[in-house]
Amino acid sequence: MSSEFRYLPSVDRVLSDGRIKQLEETYPFTLLVNLVRQCLEGARLSIAAGNPCPSLNEIVDSVSAQICALENPSLRPVINATGVLLHTNMGRAPLSKESIVAMNAVAKDYCNLEYDLNRGTRGSRHIHIEPVLCQLTGAEAALVVNNNASAVLLGLTALAKRREVIVSRGQAVEIGGGFRIPDIMRQSGAKLIEVGTTNCTYTADYEQAISPRTAVLMHVHSSNFRLMGFTHEVTLEELVVLSKRNNLLAFDDLGSGCFLDTTTFKLEPEPMVQQSIATGTGLVFFSGDKLVGGPQAGIIVGEKQLVDKLKKHPLARAARIDKIRLAGLIATLIHYLKDEAVIKIPIWRMISTPLEEIDQRARLWAQALSGLAQVTEGETMIGGGSLPGSTLPTRLVTISGESERKDRNMAQTLSRRLQCQEIPVIGRISGNVLLLDPRSVLPEEDEAVLHALWNLAAGWKRS
Repeated sequence: MSSEFRYLPSVDRVLSDGRIKQLEETYPFTLLVNLVRQCLEGARLSIAAGNPCPSLNEIVDSVSAQICALENPSLRPVINATGVLLHTNMGRAPLSKESIVAMNAVAKDYCNLEYDLNRGTRGSRHIHIEPVLCQLTGAEAALVVNNNASAVLLGLTALAKRREVIVSRGQAVEIGGGFRIPDIMRQSGAKLIEVGTTNCTYTADYEQAISPRTAVLMHVHSSNFRLMGFTHEVTLEELVVLSKRNNLLAFDDLGSGCFLDTTTFKLEPEPMVQQSIATGTGLVFFSGDKLVGGPQAGIIVGEKQLVDKLKKHPLARAARIDKIRLAGLIATLIHYLKDEAVIKIPIWRMISTPLEEIDQRARLWAQALSGLAQVTEGETMIGGGSLPGSTLPTRLVTISGESERKDRNMAQTLSRRLQCQEIPVIGRISGNVLLLDPRSVLPEEDEAVLHALWNLAAGWKRS
């Protein structure tokens, strides 16, 4: 093993290689030195593990590959044909054209983010979006921060720190990435009091838990799961009445948040922000990048005296939204004010697309595969922790290849080939079949999908 270490070239030896010298014409010398040192350190660890010393060519190739990776960021657009509309791993809600234009406008130039054009003095970024949110929801005031988790954290830190927050045990949910609502709530410094059982919580459970240290009665919408069978929960209306009777605050964490009646699209009912405000809830928290259809944001609406306290809290600055997402969210919300959300916001366009149109697009996709696929019935999921168990009918392009060439890894092979296209197309695998769902793909992306499918068919027949 020790002899292998002797073959490892020095930093100067690698830097003197002609290929590295060429890179010096484009990249700073200090960057190249750092990359060479990192590669050599990796080689030492590999040798220590019992592997042979890499050659000079391999080390130079490794440095070149790292340069290429740095110059070509891994974050890139993909086409989501998985049939999950709000796919968290793919950035959740795609944005409307108007939202993208608004974001580009403030990104390329200075803007009056915190400058009052009428007075010529410093202003507040909240004034640009607060009137729109108040008009939409009926709330007295509004505030937007980085995401919904930070919105809840801000609300509880500012108004319930070192006091008690009562929540139903059945609503102590876990959200994506292993993050749990109770853990986030505890970070606020509030003491979480869970009442009831997993399946049944009653008003009496809250009443018995109220103490002189209680500050908030918390309602958390179970947006990413559904309990069935013998269940009972306290409605938001009942919780608000109880809070007022005991001079306490009532908070409602809606998770996804929604402005439209989902039942009109033959989906399960999703609580609407306007309804929560109408019940008299003190503060309502929800996301901007799920069913709202905008960029990532945490939205807080409710009573003015409460929102004003949140605005003044130091955590509000730490969690504040930037100018680019703020512009995109405002443009998204304006679609609702103009009653054009269904035709402008991509997530609602996908939800409302007639099945006949989905069928036509699916058959066009299948034709591009020259007999390698067929169209079958299927279901599209909403995703993003929204409307659990609620699906939309769709048509799936099922790609299984030629029957005589089937093998255990065929679906994975087909999937990888689609993901290697200029614009990667991501489907889902069921058994040994690759499925593509047009409902989660906007019609304007069809040309790119067809190009990828033509390439797949041509490559499959040559192999």
